[in-house]
Amino acid sequence: MHLYGTQSVNEKGHLTIGGVDTVDLAQTYGTPLIVYDVDLFRQRAKSFKETFQDAGIKSQVAYASKAFSSIAIYEVAESENLSLDVVSGGELYTAIRAGFPRERIHFHGNNKSYAELQLAFDEEIGCIVIDNFLEIELVKEIARTRKQRMDVLMRVTPGIEAHTHDYITTGQEDSKFGFDLKNGQADRAFLQLHNDPYITVLGMHCHIGSQIFETDAFRYAAEALMAKMVAWRDEHQFICRVLNLGGGFGIRYTEEDKPLEPAVYVKEMAETVLAMTRSHQYPIPEIWIEPGRSLVGDAGTTLYTAGSIKEVPGKRTYLAVDGGMSDNIRPALYDAVYTAVTANRMNEPQTEVVTIAGKCCESGDKLIEEARIAQPETGDLIATFCTGAYSYSMASNYNRLPKPAIVFVENGEHHLVVRRETYEDITRLDMSFNSSMRGEKI
Repeated sequence: MHLYGTQSVNEKGHLTIGGVDTVDLAQTYGTPLIVYDVDLFRQRAKSFKETFQDAGIKSQVAYASKAFSSIAIYEVAESENLSLDVVSGGELYTAIRAGFPRERIHFHGNNKSYAELQLAFDEEIGCIVIDNFLEIELVKEIARTRKQRMDVLMRVTPGIEAHTHDYITTGQEDSKFGFDLKNGQADRAFLQLHNDPYITVLGMHCHIGSQIFETDAFRYAAEALMAKMVAWRDEHQFICRVLNLGGGFGIRYTEEDKPLEPAVYVKEMAETVLAMTRSHQYPIPEIWIEPGRSLVGDAGTTLYTAGSIKEVPGKRTYLAVDGGMSDNIRPALYDAVYTAVTANRMNEPQTEVVTIAGKCCESGDKLIEEARIAQPETGDLIATFCTGAYSYSMASNYNRLPKPAIVFVENGEHHLVVRRETYEDITRLDMSFNSSMRGEKI
């Protein structure tokens, strides 16, 4: 059994996180409950930053907040001097509410609306990552109308096939993201942006996928982008000041996963860029990266209360919990695999194999097909590890289930940072058809 970050087992045989008993957390806040180990987030952030510092390379480490977006996590990211990657007006608005420094906000997305881009200009954010030709026209129009300058990065697809799930591979040629490096799109986009009086092209950006365990793909991507940067210098006397190599660094969801330490990915990137700059006499660019999952993924643990137990002779035992695909869609979406423990009986043998099923009205609502836990009992506290990324951010109200509460733990203290939804919250935006027909308000 692999424990993560500050997780341990106390004298009661209970799982603890950040020095806090998970049984106490469940009793205080109810379940489902997502618990974040803030200390682990901080450790990962420092590891990324220190590796760049050791290499003597100027950098920005931007938290890719699509993994988990909230005011509280933005506050922690700011306290660690991270930058911030947002991909929608909603994430940008959350960053504004959190008081995040605007100059360290990078705005991504493959279909930014005019209103979203206007908000970025209103808030004078650090840069917009240009993704397509329509966006070039929109950004230029807003900048020209306002006579306001904006820094941009160009997102490109380097044609790198990372070894990951098809749904989370983004750097290949056939992608909805970015300008293709190989078919001339990137060159055409550059020429449309270069020398615009209000647009400053900082450099290029790529993101080759998610949950990547090897360094080869990152190295190939760095080489491809550096080669194009050298070509633009030679052809247009243009120097890219920033090279953003994205994120996608893998984490351990199960014992079979063998991720590298964050520093290893960064070291490979840095060495590749430095070698290319030396061989082509190119000024060393500032390197930006965007870790998301690798900052919050294994920092998050979801606590559930066990309910019904159903044995199918010769097949399996189903253990139903009070959450499911509504708070973690990843197993149903792309066969994501997790591990779990019986958090209130950690000292008992975790050897019973069960299928942990959710309470949604779907046969496919299975969180873990073969979970090894203690002999299941109704009322047990089931902890599912590594749910910090793309769980709450992809949560829904399917079957009108309220979204779970979120608690941050650190140094023996716990703080509610997202309250549990209520039934009233779920119906808050509903309008009565009958009342509206009579001209009444509800």
